[in-house]
Amino acid sequence: MAELNVATTGKAERARELMRTVGMLPVLILLLVGFALASENFLTVQNLSIITQQASVNVVLAAGMTFVILTAGIDLSVGAILAASAVVALQASMSPQFGMFGIAAGIGFGLLLGLVNGGLIAFMRLPPFIVTLGALTAMRGLARLLADDKTVFNPDLPFAFIGNDSILGVPWLVVVALSWFILRRTVMGVQIYSVGGNPEAARLSGIKVWKVLLFVYAMSGALAGLGAVMSASRLFAANGLQLGQSYELDAIAAVILGGTSFTGGVGTIGGTLIGALIIAVLTNGLVLLGVSDIWQYIIKGIVIIGAVALDRYRQSGART
Repeated sequence: MAELNVATTGKAERARELMRTVGMLPVLILLLVGFALASENFLTVQNLSIITQQASVNVVLAAGMTFVILTAGIDLSVGAILAASAVVALQASMSPQFGMFGIAAGIGFGLLLGLVNGGLIAFMRLPPFIVTLGALTAMRGLARLLADDKTVFNPDLPFAFIGNDSILGVPWLVVVALSWFILRRTVMGVQIYSVGGNPEAARLSGIKVWKVLLFVYAMSGALAGLGAVMSASRLFAANGLQLGQSYELDAIAAVILGGTSFTGGVGTIGGTLIGALIIAVLTNGLVLLGVSDIWQYIIKGIVIIGAVALDRYRQSGART
């Protein structure tokens, strides 16, 4: 009996180790194969391009969310930051001579809002969940205020090319590469993992935890600003009421599906990319199959719950 228990435990541990190694890549492959068999339009070049473009904004938001969750934090305000930053970007683009300044304005405004979140968390030591939940509501209201509760249009948007070019021309590739470099090849990356693993030990080892927290929330805000510019470039419009609604849920789901742990200190940007692609493929495939948006929400919710369950399973393996 003891030998049977040991064998069972060994198999479970090997299963968890395999899951940590390959992540959710097999799930992505199964989805691709399944939807390809279910719909002849799924694997067309045009549809794959649509999937990539649909995923790109979430990839950018999820990259920022990865930095935050690696420190055992959360940022529920990225959708609202995106909406407010998109309004600012559109308004700045109205200038005939300096319309391209809208790109910097959108990213810069997102960075500023991210710094506000980071400052409250790093210096006042407020819980990230509470801070960003409050920021979600406050920044959504700010977005509506900036737009005078209307939709801002610019049919002559000078940066409309962002996010609308070929698959290899969208900004998410640069974001993924930069995020990987920061996390894997810089001192700040090492410090982010250290703070997420054990903030007190990181503090005692000389790491300025406040600096790390300020950085990750600023990064999340700046990338939400970039996502705002990308969204505005596709719509030629922005408003504070609807734009960015529930984007934070997709970003969180992508990060957790990608193997980043809610407890911090574990995760990769490559895994986040796979998680974001899973969500994009799932959404696109369900639309092609004619599944109603009601059931799409239900299925996405199940995916998020499943992602958290997978995270708990991975962590239980890490503790044994």
